[in-house]
Formats: sequence, C-alpha cells, structure tokens
Amino acid sequence: MPKTESIILNKKQIDHKIRRIAYQIYETNVNEKEVVVAGIFENGYLFAKKLKTAVEKISPITVKLCKVTIDKKKPTNAIQTSLEVKDYKNKSVVIVDDVLHSGATLIYGIKHFLEVPLKKIHTAVLVDRNHKMYPVKADFKGISLSTSINENVAVIFEKNNYYALLE
Repeated sequence: MPKTESIILNKKQIDHKIRRIAYQIYETNVNEKEVVVAGIFENGYLFAKKLKTAVEKISPITVKLCKVTIDKKKPTNAIQTSLEVKDYKNKSVVIVDDVLHSGATLIYGIKHFLEVPLKKIHTAVLVDRNHKMYPVKADFKGISLSTSINENVAVIFEKNNYYALLE
C-alpha cells in the first residue's frame, strides 16, 4: 500500500497556534519579568524560537531561549543545554517540542530541569498525538490529534515556510 501524506497544519494555521500559545504563556507568567523557553533540538528549538518572538511581541516579559539537546534514541544519556544552571535556577521554564509522541523526550527534558529549583515548569507542543507511554502532558498545545500507532506526524520548518504532515 503506498504511503500517503496529508498536511494537517499549514503556515497560517501554525502562526495562529503560536500566537495562541504565546498568550497562554503570558497569562501563566503574567507576574514574571523573565521566562526561559527551552526548546528540544531540533524542531522543538525552532518552534521555541517562534514562541520567543511571539511572547515578546505581546508582553513585557523577557524570554531567554535555551537549546536542549537530548539523544532521542537513548534519552537517559546526559542532556546538554545552551544555558548554565544559574540562568534558569528559580525561574519559570517552558519546555517546548514540536510533536508529543510517546512522551519520552519531554519527560526526560522535564527531569533534567527538575534537578534545580524552579518557580514553575510547563510544557508546550505544536501537535499532541495522544499516544503517550509516559505520564506527561502538554500544558499548551496547538492541536490534539488521535492517530493510529502506524502513522507519523512530522513538522517541517523551511526557511520561509513551515507545516505539519500526517504520514
């Protein structure tokens, strides 16, 4: 049977989701001067960069961007962040990924940040697939999508275009 792809979110729809999630981040952190948005490399980080721009456009909050590098094949390996611990200690942190599949990447990302005292921690994803194997949820999500276990969701970030596909 041939493999088919369907666009589930186009650029305009993703822009709308980004704006809505930015407002949710602002509302949740209205009393904060600074928020750390930690994007899981690679697509989660690209999504986090867009969220940073959107939050700073609508609020007085300064957003500190953090790149989180996790070995997705072996998430128990050491996690690298572009910020030092002192840069997110006692701050509000939003961990960002593009798609919430099994929840493994997100939960190991959360675990890394919980090793330091934080004011609060939230999660944001563009697409929540509803196939979690770990007890993690997206606090802010663009879309929930019930898919079969054989289907894949891919978010494509190109220079002047981005979209989400159901494969």
